[in-house]
Amino acid sequence: MSTLLDSLPSGLPIGDAWVDTDETSTVVFPFDGSTVGEAPVGTVAQAEQSLTAAEGVRRALELATVGQRRAVLLGVADAVRENIAELESLLILETGKPLVDCRVEVARTLSTWEAAAEEVGHLVGETVPLDLQPAGQGMIGFFQRRPAGVVVGIAGFNYPLLLASHKVAPAIGAGCPVICKPAPQTPLATLWLAKVVREQLAANGLPQAACQLVTGGVDVGDTLVTDPRAAVVSFTGSATVGHLIARNAAPRKALLELGSNTALIVAADADLDRAVDAVIRGGFYANGQACISVQRLLVDRQVAEDFLSRLQKRLPEVIVGDPRDEATRVAPVIDQRSRDRIASWLADAVERGARVLDGEDGSPGEGAFRPTLVTGVPRDAELWREEIFGPIVCVTEVADLDEAIEIANDSRYGLQGAVYTASLATAFDVIDRLQVGGVVVNEIPGFRSDVMPYGGVKDSGIGREGPRWAMEEFTVTKMALIRPA
Repeated sequence: MSTLLDSLPSGLPIGDAWVDTDETSTVVFPFDGSTVGEAPVGTVAQAEQSLTAAEGVRRALELATVGQRRAVLLGVADAVRENIAELESLLILETGKPLVDCRVEVARTLSTWEAAAEEVGHLVGETVPLDLQPAGQGMIGFFQRRPAGVVVGIAGFNYPLLLASHKVAPAIGAGCPVICKPAPQTPLATLWLAKVVREQLAANGLPQAACQLVTGGVDVGDTLVTDPRAAVVSFTGSATVGHLIARNAAPRKALLELGSNTALIVAADADLDRAVDAVIRGGFYANGQACISVQRLLVDRQVAEDFLSRLQKRLPEVIVGDPRDEATRVAPVIDQRSRDRIASWLADAVERGARVLDGEDGSPGEGAFRPTLVTGVPRDAELWREEIFGPIVCVTEVADLDEAIEIANDSRYGLQGAVYTASLATAFDVIDRLQVGGVVVNEIPGFRSDVMPYGGVKDSGIGREGPRWAMEEFTVTKMALIRPA
């Protein structure tokens, strides 16, 4: 049992207190099914209670000084820094991700809170030249960025602490009360985070109800996103759920960071060893449960045979095992249902002519899904067109760069993509033509700096994360138009 869990009050942080729930759920370690802890399960009534409390403190947080908000963010960063090892251990147990990936998550969480603290003072407006038109002559105009109101942040299970931080930290920084809803499988680290944020709010003279957390099922989520008191909904998860949330939240703002089926292009002039290394590092991290991991690998025909030979030789480096082990790179995915879905998609592709080069064959099973390379996947197969969210990389040969870009763009998704090339002209050509929110050159497509604008196009979502960008999303412009007496 984690000492962080021992420090948690019972119930849910709603209003200025922790409210007991009638029901709890057991959080299990995906590796062996052992119990990690019991989590409170919220209700629709508690979701409504949290919305009322958030609306009740909206004005207080709007009036909080920049100094107060910055102090809260820095205080949370300090708490994360003081509990790095404990948080890593808890995330391993909750998510089943290997230690190496949980270390990355905690480090990025710390950076996110520190970056948010720096951005609070940069949330500024500007003057507007009203006298551009004759009617505005003699007038003064300027706009400010003001808090939009209550933010509802819904996070996925794969990076629960980091994804919650990308919603809670910018919301507090922008002066918005925030209600967080973690994924049912992974609520524990986020509960700890909410506790720490509330402690820092209180320490800086602000109401604890400015940060709340509600767990529960679809009915709880629907209550949060459809209530008119929720000014902004920020969601990270599947495209299907995200699109439904956007419809239900309308006309209020919805920020959606959804799925993808990320393409990595290997050009004929690429450094093949570095490109192979990118697949080894970028295709299987977080047990393949990352929206910008390598899923579709598009290799120029001139180098495909050499590239695949090098890749298969290095695949044994992706060690399958206990996620608590330093050497492990792949462990079981979040639950058996996810494993069964991944296997069924692979089996369907194989039945339709795909060929497994290494790894699983699509047969039902339990435990970790081994790192898998598959070629010849039909373009209309779910394994190719949808987000696998598992440790499978689909490989195809292309005649040239034009075909690679055409195939990469033939997707309803567009989060990030990557190209390996020695040519600056090729790099800029891909940057220009790839229909995604971010293009990575000579690095894994899963590279994300937590201070950059991050988000997708097409069915991969709308809006941008990253503290600066999220704070802008969580604010509205308010114009002042003055004609001096």
